[in-house]
Parts: sequence; structure tokens; C-alpha cells
Amino acid sequence: MAINPDELKGTRPTFDRAAQAGAVFIAPRDGLSHVSGERLVPLLDKTIPQLLGDTVRAHGPRDAAVFPSQGKRFSWDELAQTVDTFAAGLAKLGLGKGERVGIWSPNRWEWLVTQFATARIGLVLVNINPAYRLAELEYALNRVGCRALVTAAQFKTSDYLGMIRTLAPEIDVAVPGKLAAAKLPALEIVIRMGEETSPGMFNFGDVLAMGAGADRAALDRISATLTPDDAINIQFTSGTTGAPKGATLTHANIINNGNFVTAAIRLTANDRLCIPVPFYHCFGMSMGSMGCVSKGATMVFPGEGFDPGVTLKAISDERCTGLYGVPTMFVAMLDHPDFKSFDLSSLRTGIMAGSPCPIEVMKKVIALMHMSEVTIAYGMTETSPVSFQSGVDDPLEKRVSTVGRIHPHVEVKVVDAEGGTVPVGERGELCTRGYSVMKGYWEDPEKTAEAIDPDGWMHTGDLATIDEEGFCNIVGRVKDLVIRGGENVYPREVEEFLYRHPKVKEVQVFGVPDAKYGEEIAAWIVVKPGETMSEEDVKAFCAGQISHYKVPRYIRFKDSLPMTVTGKAQKFIMRDAMVEELGLKS
Repeated sequence: MAINPDELKGTRPTFDRAAQAGAVFIAPRDGLSHVSGERLVPLLDKTIPQLLGDTVRAHGPRDAAVFPSQGKRFSWDELAQTVDTFAAGLAKLGLGKGERVGIWSPNRWEWLVTQFATARIGLVLVNINPAYRLAELEYALNRVGCRALVTAAQFKTSDYLGMIRTLAPEIDVAVPGKLAAAKLPALEIVIRMGEETSPGMFNFGDVLAMGAGADRAALDRISATLTPDDAINIQFTSGTTGAPKGATLTHANIINNGNFVTAAIRLTANDRLCIPVPFYHCFGMSMGSMGCVSKGATMVFPGEGFDPGVTLKAISDERCTGLYGVPTMFVAMLDHPDFKSFDLSSLRTGIMAGSPCPIEVMKKVIALMHMSEVTIAYGMTETSPVSFQSGVDDPLEKRVSTVGRIHPHVEVKVVDAEGGTVPVGERGELCTRGYSVMKGYWEDPEKTAEAIDPDGWMHTGDLATIDEEGFCNIVGRVKDLVIRGGENVYPREVEEFLYRHPKVKEVQVFGVPDAKYGEEIAAWIVVKPGETMSEEDVKAFCAGQISHYKVPRYIRFKDSLPMTVTGKAQKFIMRDAMVEELGLKS
């Protein structure tokens, strides 16, 4: 049911499509939940080095990236020079096209340089979650065979260097670049950030020194061998269920998604985008850094990790016009005790994504943070990531209640359990295909075949509806669906209702086993500072407002909820805790 753009000529509003790619969308046809994005704006047929080179030539002396916490600034010219120097250093270490280089670090300038330096010579960058511990690090490095690792020294309570030594004690006596570790057989090279030195490791500055006076022509010859469809990045799925899998993305995946995402928020070279979301995730490196490179916009990374006060200060000091964040970040900024003291008047646009966006939070962001053009985006690591995004001109009601409409060059359908496309407005599993779908899970054809069917459809595992105008609403996870006494209960629906309570700050709803009904509803709630609530308060709030079978039977009040770094609720942890507490059996 792909749509021929020729059929649509003369039916659309007139404006500069090249500048506003992603702002026009197509509604479903034939009453089915199947929609294709417009294809009037062509995909970028470039590699990452080509895109960066184009931007540097167009905007060389202008601000490219700002890292206030490190006191570091780059113009586009300076960024390109540093990228080439580090790339040349990596090449001198013997690293070549297709080999994997891990990066384990919070948001630092070295991360940005490594992202583009590895791409410059065709190395596959492997993003390692800054929150990983020993077993997770070992798994990630070995799963994809990282030959090199670029690492920070520490972050918060994580002693990265200590964990590396624990996994590879051989490093203490190894010649830098010649590591031979029993537990990490592929890893030979460790490059650490910071000024201090560590046995068996190169400093980041050492590698820059190796590449000093880089032969740009030699680098250009390597870059010329790359193609847009080459694998260039591996991102591990967040691990809310099961072992993380290495989603393998190409130049074309990342470049085009970053381009369309930022076009939808009308980002230009005159904008300054505040990016407090983590680099290791698609939000930071695809939608963030790559999106800014596609437009020549300035990137502002407030700190190594998210801090609401630091982020608000960066917005104010750097006069940021855009802001990215997951809902919990926006909540934290809005709740900051000094919120009113920061001048946020420069803000105009941005994206709230990464997890379901509470309606009331969205309204406050628009009203109190001056983000009149803020959009909501939806996607997943395996789709580079964004498939749906609201438009800056969409009615407020649509922007706060849906995840927008389909992106250009992407096709989506909602299917039932048998794989049939459901009518408009009905729930089902969301499937997507197009340029944005990953090449697959790294060296895991079985898991890849489970996720991507023979026709190229990526099965997201998300439950969704698409209305007659093409707006999508994510209503839960297929695996999160609770069936209580034969009644389907969608946790997201109950969560949205409970968010209406003035004392509720955060809430997650999930199912637990029940001998009588099969499953029962449980809710974990975080109340707002200074407030108190009881189970009776919650049940009284629900009484007569939602169906009796949707009212949580088990209610617990928590100081915080288990989340991934990107703000996704880890409901399996909550469920396991409740099963143990209540002595239940599956």
C-alpha cells in the first residue's frame, strides 16, 4: 500500500520542502492503519565524513560544539581538525575499516570527536552504556569483538578504569596497544580520557599527538572507500527485557534520521541546541550531534550527565533555542527550586521523547519553558531511531496526545496477532520499514529474523493506534498488556489517568500473577515533594472514573522508579519485586 507521490501533486500546501522536510505527512488510506511518509525530499546519499565535510565548508568559523562543564568549545573548522587528527592517530595504531571500537563514557568532547573520527576511517563505533558494570561491559566488548576501547576514567560511582583492570588484570603489565586479556580476547588497545596516565593504556592526548600533522589526503582516500550502506555504529538495545542486542546502523540510517528529525523542528544553522541526553543513545548521537551536523546548528552539551540546574544554566548562558530530553528530565527542570531564576526566553523548539510523554508535562513545557514548537518523537534504536514525530504546527491537542505522524521515506502499519493490518483506530503491534531499519543485530541472524520479517518489516513490540489523520498513539508494549479476567488492560491508559492526580509525580502500572483473574493490576507511584498519599486516596480517585477492572489492586509508593538511562521504565524489575513481596507464582 505504498503511496505514489505523483498522485499527490497539487494537493499539498506550498512552502520550502527542502527546509521543512518532515513537516508534511500522509494520512492512511482505505480505512486501514497503514501509512507511508512523503518521498518528495530525497534521502541524503552521503557518508558521515561527507556530511561533516559539507557542513565545515559551509560554516567553518561558526560555533559547532560547546561543553561548558569541560570549558571546551569548537568551531566547525576546529572540530574537523581535531577529528582528522584523532582519526589519523587511530590509523597509526593499526585500526582499519570495519574493525570495532568501543566507547564507554558520559557526555564529553572526546565522545564527539571519537564519533566522527571513527566514521572518518570506516571504523564501527560501539556505544557502551555509561551505567554498565563488569558483566555488561564484558558481554558488550566480546559480543561484537571490540579491538579498541576509548574510555573515561570514571563517572559518578562508576570506576571505569578499575573495572577494566578487574576484567583484564593483564593490562597492568601490558605495553599500550598490545593487551592480551583472557576474558577480553579481542581487545588490544585501551585509550583513556583525562590527563593522568594508566599502565597499559594510551591517553586520548597520546593518540592526538600520533595524528599531529595528519595527512588529510590520506584520510580522504580512506573515506572515499566508504558507502552510505556500510555499517558504522552498533548500539545495544536498552535491555528492559532480556540480554542487550547489538543493533547495527549505517551511515544512511543515522544521517537521514538526524536530518529529518531536525527538519521537523525547523532547526537551522542559526539555532543552538541543548543536548543533555546521553551520547551513547540514538537520542544524543543520531538525533543530537548528527542532526546538528546536517543543519550546521550549534551543539551544547551541558554536562557529563543530566543535572537539571546545570542544564537550565547552559540554556540561559548559551542562549539555546532548542532542547532535547526525556519526560523525566523536563519534570526535573520544571521542579527545580530555582527554575524561575533562569532566562529561558531564547527557547523555541525541541523534542521530548524516549518514553511516553505525560500530557500535563508537555503542557507545562510549552507554557513555562517557552517551547511553543516542541515536538514529540517516537522510535527505537533499531530504526535509527525516529519513525513518528509531531509537527511544530500541529494542533496542541494532537501534540500532547499523540507521537505525531509518519516521517518521510518510512512506511508503517499496525497489525493484529495474525499479522493482518487493522482498521484505522484499532490497537495492534506497530511495524515499520524503510531506510531507517537497521542492518540487523550484530552477527545474530536468528534474533534479526525474529525482529525483521522477510518483507522488511521491523516488528517493534509496541502497541499503537493510527487515526484517520495519520496521527499515532503508543498505548503500551505487546508484552506489557495485562489480561485480567479476560479483560485487556493497557497500562499506559491507567498511567495517563493517574497522572491527572495533583499529587502524582511519576507512576508505572504493570501486571502481576493472580490465581483467580490470571493477572492483577499493580501501580508504583512517586508523589510530588511535600505531598503524602495513601492507597485509599488512589482508589477513591479511580472510583467511578475508570472501569473497576482497571483500578490497581496493589499500590506501592516509592522514592524513585527503576529506569534505564534514557528514561524507559523497567517494568520487569517492578514486577519481579512485587511477585517476591507478595509471594506470588506465575
